[in-house]
Amino acid sequence: MMGLLQRVRQARVEVAGEVVGQIGPGLLALVCAEQGDGEAEADRLLAKLLKLRIFADAAGKMNLSLQDVAGGLLIVSQFTLAADTTSGNRPGFSQAATPAEGERLYDYFVAQARAVHPQVATGRFGADMQVHLVNDGPVTIPLRMVPTGT
Repeated sequence: MMGLLQRVRQARVEVAGEVVGQIGPGLLALVCAEQGDGEAEADRLLAKLLKLRIFADAAGKMNLSLQDVAGGLLIVSQFTLAADTTSGNRPGFSQAATPAEGERLYDYFVAQARAVHPQVATGRFGADMQVHLVNDGPVTIPLRMVPTGT
């Protein structure tokens, strides 16, 4: 499972002009399940993003986690993170999980996040979403959890 984290001052997701999720300061997490991923990879990704020290402390150093700053977490599904661009000019998505499995893992990831973090908002799986954000820094961090045993 992979994620692209963006530290934000604010972010929101709209579907058909309706705001379906929004946060103030925190993390926008674009997430993608790949073939072979399961709940273990989702759990590891969530644990990592909650504890990643990418927020400034009193000295201005990136030394605090999302949990430390009690920031918001906006989770948005984005299967295009699995794009294969090694040949040609059209990305391939054969490494992405099937839509059904991707949705199952996305829903699992969101449920686990809501169980351990007080402020979680989401996009809508499979929808045409418009994501608005003010990237703070900018700080953008890619994360990839390889299935165990691979």
